[in-house]
Amino acid sequence: MASMGFSSPFSATVPLQNLCQTKTNPSWTSSPPMAFLNSSMKNPFGLRSSFVNHGFSLQSSRFPRTIGKSQRKTGIVYARATTEKSIHDFTVKDIDGKDVSLSKFKGKVLLIVNVASKCGLTTSNYMELSHLYEKYKTQGVEILAFPCNQFGFQEPGSNPEIKQFACTRFKAEFPIFDKVDVNGPSTAPVYQFLKSSAGGFLGDLIKWNFEKFLVDKNGKVLERYPPTTSPFQIEKDIQKLLAV
Repeated sequence: MASMGFSSPFSATVPLQNLCQTKTNPSWTSSPPMAFLNSSMKNPFGLRSSFVNHGFSLQSSRFPRTIGKSQRKTGIVYARATTEKSIHDFTVKDIDGKDVSLSKFKGKVLLIVNVASKCGLTTSNYMELSHLYEKYKTQGVEILAFPCNQFGFQEPGSNPEIKQFACTRFKAEFPIFDKVDVNGPSTAPVYQFLKSSAGGFLGDLIKWNFEKFLVDKNGKVLERYPPTTSPFQIEKDIQKLLAV
């Protein structure tokens, strides 16, 4: 099937020579080790996904009338529509340390992403996220960014430094929250929910910076995208949810 077309093609690696100096293997600096993600996925919403080289192309049909419970088969991962909780049940701290109830986003389509300031994926993701937000914010889309320093130590700054970087360099207007852990014993509760609602390709672990979750208007996780999936590649899925 043909992958979705976008006016701005995704480049998996955008060099940040003055930023991407980390303590990790240098070969991981400009792009995450995603070669092992050479598989395919089909979920119950009619979206069929396949990995192509370093990118992730989506071929979309239509959403079903009902969303079933999770199922897992070899080579196939289904997003789980958890009935007990929704994203709206959580309260998080924003980048300024203030409590924010995610119930304020009821009725909106959410794209949730763990961000970093010194990753090879930073420039392309922030630019495309800002473009999508500007295009769809008045139609009911919110992008929620959670800084995380667990991947290559690529988000080492303080909250004020992260905020200044995102807002000054990329003119980011979407909400940015307190720095969190997305894996391990200190995983933020909101990320425990996201991962349990949509298991990853090799389990529930977040693989790298800029992994993304698409959440519907009712606060249910519908899709999970690997770090190499550009925001522009998710645009048609956002449009489908806005139409529901």
